[in-house]
Amino acid sequence: MIIHHRHFATVAAFIAVIMFTSSAGADDATPKSLRLATFNASLYGKKAGQIFERLADGKDLQATRVATIVQTIRPDILVINEIDYDADAATAKRLAEAYFAVGQAGLEPIEYPYVYSAPSNTGIDSTRDLDGDGKSSGPGDAWGFGIYPGQYSMAVFSRFPIESANVRTFQKLRWKDLPDALRPTDPNTGESFYDDATWDVIRLSSKNHIDVPVRIGNRVIHVLASHPTPPVFDGPEDRNGCRNHDEIRFWNEYTQNPTATFLVDDQDRSGGLTEGELFFVAGDLNSDAADGDSRSEAIKALLANPLLTDPKPQSVGGREAGGGYLGGAKAKGDPRLDTASFGRSGNMRIDYVLPSRGFAIQQSGVFWPTKKAPNRKLLNASDHRMVWVDVELQNE
Repeated sequence: MIIHHRHFATVAAFIAVIMFTSSAGADDATPKSLRLATFNASLYGKKAGQIFERLADGKDLQATRVATIVQTIRPDILVINEIDYDADAATAKRLAEAYFAVGQAGLEPIEYPYVYSAPSNTGIDSTRDLDGDGKSSGPGDAWGFGIYPGQYSMAVFSRFPIESANVRTFQKLRWKDLPDALRPTDPNTGESFYDDATWDVIRLSSKNHIDVPVRIGNRVIHVLASHPTPPVFDGPEDRNGCRNHDEIRFWNEYTQNPTATFLVDDQDRSGGLTEGELFFVAGDLNSDAADGDSRSEAIKALLANPLLTDPKPQSVGGREAGGGYLGGAKAKGDPRLDTASFGRSGNMRIDYVLPSRGFAIQQSGVFWPTKKAPNRKLLNASDHRMVWVDVELQNE
């Protein structure tokens, strides 16, 4: 694990720096710098309410490992992918209060008094046969793949106030309303995978696309978070690949098209992000620009978005793991940038924190301890790694 643009003599020295320094002190009302992070924590169950119950006693091993990583990196604003949604944010708040706010492995607790839990399309029955298996009731027939409503959702944890009244969600935005939407088509027959009636109503977001404004002093930072569907588990029509592509492309439309009439949120407000706003795009985007099965044009276009910066967070652990793809084939991408490890399918860069150009980038990294690091076992928390970026608030 390394800090981008900086080098430390040993991993232990780096861990010490992270453990005892934070980008903002607890008492700073308007800090000069912030640590932004994303982490797919894989906190999902087999039925609704299971994760909430698992977290009840504060001793769940997976959640403890997640919290230890959080307390090591100490983000000021954190996006967690794959945590259950409930209307009162009970699961996310329990994680914050029973794990993040309780010291783990000798680390200092970290409090997130502001939590936003995002509603999700996962597990919500569409009453249609969306996966083409001849049935209309199953996890593949939900608006977003899921066994129960709220599975695989996401939450934002913040040390600073969330402007709840100004949150925007795009859970119900129709896929077809995105300009030049990639309608899945069977290459063997030339026929659309979805009939016209289904294409007319299917939603773009497999979970949600959210804009969560966080107020820091006299500044507002927009947390733009999503978790597009994996571009696999489909057929020659590549329906999941098409959807992943367009879910990622949404952010280019949203950040660069403030007057877009097709961008109508769940609150019935239209348009993209107001020009000049501070923001960062974060989440498990399930697409690597160099490796994997996604339609990489979308992630490449997002990384080239002129309004944002790619800090290219890196780790020594990722370099040591060496990438790899499909049982030993050499990966095309730089393994130092990898953020997830999928066994035989290899390691890939699919988790991102992409700040807008209104920030100055200070440093960044991926939490991926080396094989001999004392905290190596923390990687068992998830098949993803936490990605973090330190940014400086520039003068207005």
